Parts: sequence; structure tokens; C-alpha cells
Amino acid sequence: MAFLESQVTVVGGGMVGAALALMLGRGGVKVLLLDGQVPAAAFGDVADTRVSAISEGSRQILAGLKAWPHIQRKGPYQAMSVWEKDCFGKLDFSAEDVKAEVLGHIVENRQIQLALWQELGQCPAVTLKAPAKLTGLEQGQERLMLTLDNGDLVATGLLVGADGANSLVRTLADLPLIFHDYGHHALVATVATELPHEGCARQVFRPQGPLAFLPLWQPNQCSIVWSTVPSEADALMALAPEAFSQRLRLAFDNRLGALTLLSDVQRLPLTARYARDFVKPRIALVGDAAHSIHPLAGQGVNLGLADALALAEQLLDALGADKDLGDLKVLAPYGRARKAQALKMLAAMGSLKTLFGNGNPLIKLMRNAGLAGVGSVPVMKRLFIEEARGVAVQEQLVKVRDKHQIFSP
Repeated sequence: MAFLESQVTVVGGGMVGAALALMLGRGGVKVLLLDGQVPAAAFGDVADTRVSAISEGSRQILAGLKAWPHIQRKGPYQAMSVWEKDCFGKLDFSAEDVKAEVLGHIVENRQIQLALWQELGQCPAVTLKAPAKLTGLEQGQERLMLTLDNGDLVATGLLVGADGANSLVRTLADLPLIFHDYGHHALVATVATELPHEGCARQVFRPQGPLAFLPLWQPNQCSIVWSTVPSEADALMALAPEAFSQRLRLAFDNRLGALTLLSDVQRLPLTARYARDFVKPRIALVGDAAHSIHPLAGQGVNLGLADALALAEQLLDALGADKDLGDLKVLAPYGRARKAQALKMLAAMGSLKTLFGNGNPLIKLMRNAGLAGVGSVPVMKRLFIEEARGVAVQEQLVKVRDKHQIFSP
């Protein structure tokens, strides 16, 4: 048994937790980062099924942390195409619409995590312990006492939960969770396509739910996210790979020709959830531990990295002013701002799901006209693209970089 001390302990060494630890460590904060497992370093020819759509704002965060160059398998996309099945409405975006080279990148989560861990190894202020699990906490006036699964004790001034949707930190801290069951399941897999994806992210809205094809680094590989009702998910999961691929091709309007499954199909129930409070004295939540949304927008990790940036800014400001990092007065502004942003995204995704799940012919006509209308108005297209590219995060990144010098230019 050992006794450890840290100013901040982050539980969860995934993309968001690792990024936060690196930001704080480079700002001079003594950080302990815990993760329950060590990610496998080897990759095969077929992409992992867990991927993220990285916005330009998130890419700049990763680049500023020097992690982006370590990522070898990046699927840049220059265009997006959205349409409703068996209808006239469609919406096409291009990087050229905002004079940019790309709209974003599709990247395997493990590639991002390993790139961040590589940089963590060069940051002496951060101690990474993995595998290591939190098993208990006792809250004191000036610090928390944490117990780890190997019997080690940790005294820390602030505990950050970056441990995902089923956060143990959130549970131990008694932060209530509010959730909504979408009544949908997501089927996730990697597929080979007969036709090249040409760097275009595509999404079709079906009555049962949306189906997205996300372009990977190889020209004829895509990651799919097929959201549907449980009954259809049951039927699809029972199919042989060839039959599944044929159903997928039909559901996708044959946009990329014949399809071949390259991975197992994973099934995930979809729920929207958020913690009633993102902070309390000496506790803060980031990423999916604080909120998780429908994958419709592909914004989960981008929201999480924005959380990490906002919390790092708040804590480094407090450090410079010689304030207690675990004080609720320090944490509260972060909690208010990020909860408001998460609720805004949750509301938008809920409205979009409801709108496209409505089979009323009049509603169907109106939403198709709306898709066509947005596509024909340059100002509206630009607003959509700027939101997807994370322009607000880019602006905040510049502010944090100027104040704290924790990012490379």
C-alpha cells in the first residue's frame, strides 16, 4: 500500500480525461490520472468500430497538445450529405462553402487516446496509473481521500470524473443522473464499400431512425452508425453477414454500391443523460460522465473536449490567483456554462429526432422543404457548418493559449 498526493486526480484516461490531464500538467498542476485498463497498441487493417467525428476545434486542441501528429489513421472529410429516404429534401455541405480544406476527421478513439498517452509520458507533472481503479472516497473539508483497488490511498484537492456514461465518480459523489430513453438502439460496424467514399460523410433519415456512413482513412472503408427501433435491431442482429450487408445497402439507397461487413456488429441502447449538477465541492464531471447525447450529430467527443478546455481554463485561472482548485466558487462557473451547452445540444438532438421520426405527410413535406431551404441559403449553410466545425471552441482555444501557454502554436 502506498500513499499518494495530487492537486487534481482525474479518473478515466480516455480521450477527454487524458486531454484534461495534459492541459493541467502543462499548466503546472500536479495531476494523478487513473484508468482501469491499458489500451492495446496494435492495430489491424480494419478500423476499430469505436470512432469519433473530430471537429476542427477539437483537432486544434489535439494539435496544440502535440497529440495530432501521432495519429496515423485519419479520415478527413471535405463534404457532408444529408437526405431523407424516399423524399426530395437533401442538404449538402462542402468545405469550400467556408473556404476550408476539410470539415472534420473520422478517427478511431484508440488512436486519439494512445496519441495523448504518448504526450503524457513527456509531462512530468502528470502521473499515469493504469490499470488502477477507484473504489471509494471520503470527503473532507480541504481534500478528498481516495481508495484504489490495490489498497493505495490518494489525498487530492479535486477529483474529476472522466470515466464515461456509467461514471463511478458520479455515483460515489452522489450526483443524481437525469436520463431519457430514446427508444432506439445503435448498430455500429466497419464496412467495405464498392464505391470510394470520396471524403464525404453521409447520413440518411429513415422512419425508424438515421443511418450514417463515416469515411475512414482508407478510400473504401466506412464506419456505420445505424440507429433504429429495438424490433428492427433484433431482426438485423439475427441476419447472416451477407444478408445484413444487403439490408444495409438498401437502407442506404445504394449510394456506395455493394457493401461487405469487415467487423462484428455492436449494438448499443441509446439514451440521453446528464448529471443534475456537473460540480460540487472538490468534484467535477467532464465528457460522458456529465452528459451523453444521441449519436445523430457525432458531437459527443467534441462536447467532451470542450468541457476539458473550459475546466482547464477555470482551474489554471484559479491556480494563478492562488485559489483552492476544489472550491465550489472556482468550479461553479464551469458547471453552469457547460451544463447549459450540453442541454442546448440535448434539446437540439431531441427535436431533430422527433422531427424526422414523425410520419405525418404534412410534417414530412415541411421538413423536406426545410432541408432544401437551408441548402439554398448561403448564410444558413455557413451557420450549420461553423457549428459542426467547432468555431466557438477554436475561439476559446485562442483565449486559453494566450493566457496560459499550455498549447503549442
